[in-house]
Amino acid sequence: MSTRTGVAVAQFAPGADPQENLATVRRLAAQAVERGAGLVVLPEYSSYFTPEIGPDWVAAAEEIDGPFAQGLAAIARELGVIVVAGIIERGSPGADVERFRNTVLAHGPDGGLLAVSHKLHLYDAFGASESRWAEVGAIDEPQLFSFAGLRVGIQTCYDLRFPEVTRRLVDAGADLVLVPSEWVRGPQKEHHWRTLVTARALENTIYVAAADHTPPIGVGCSMIVDPMGVALAALGEREDVAVAHPTPARIAEVRQVNPALRLRRFRVVPG
Repeated sequence: MSTRTGVAVAQFAPGADPQENLATVRRLAAQAVERGAGLVVLPEYSSYFTPEIGPDWVAAAEEIDGPFAQGLAAIARELGVIVVAGIIERGSPGADVERFRNTVLAHGPDGGLLAVSHKLHLYDAFGASESRWAEVGAIDEPQLFSFAGLRVGIQTCYDLRFPEVTRRLVDAGADLVLVPSEWVRGPQKEHHWRTLVTARALENTIYVAAADHTPPIGVGCSMIVDPMGVALAALGEREDVAVAHPTPARIAEVRQVNPALRLRRFRVVPG
């Protein structure tokens, strides 16, 4: 078992060649391990991405134990690290319209699958229409896993705009929430990204580690934020890796000062 306790966000711009994307994932994960990371968070759609969603995305979809997922598992096993990355998964069979699933996989240091997360809110905003091609995720029980004394949950990109998603993960026991993303550039979008990532950490007194695509399509700006809303590690526009070291003690310390979770009067009920 690895003694590395760092959490890394690794940002890059995936393309239409899954093998090339996988090579980039391995290179960035290796850099993260060299910097002390035991958990590496990569972007949404790490397996395949083009500027416009279309039928080629459906054609590129794989099973969660398909070639790209097997490659992620091999990287995790080789480096002895948890690897979390977004893939295009094949959609439900028998649907009227063929779609893919926007899926995030977490593989452990032994290569085993720790968690599967499906995007709950599709990006039908700012002129985009993700639901034309993607299948919305079912509201299932969150799949959490453990790392460095923390319970870890996953959500995806546009889910950041729905605070109840993060709160539900926290209700399930998450201390650290990972957010693989493809946060598209546009007016005020970088500001929205930084604000929402910080807000989800601050209002829940948890850590949030969010990894985005780099420009020209994504904003970059991947970051790790602590329970007081402090950015412990952050990136700019270039492909890179940033590492921070979350601790359960910091969460306990913050919750003594800001007991917002204990004082709350409302609960999140899926609908």
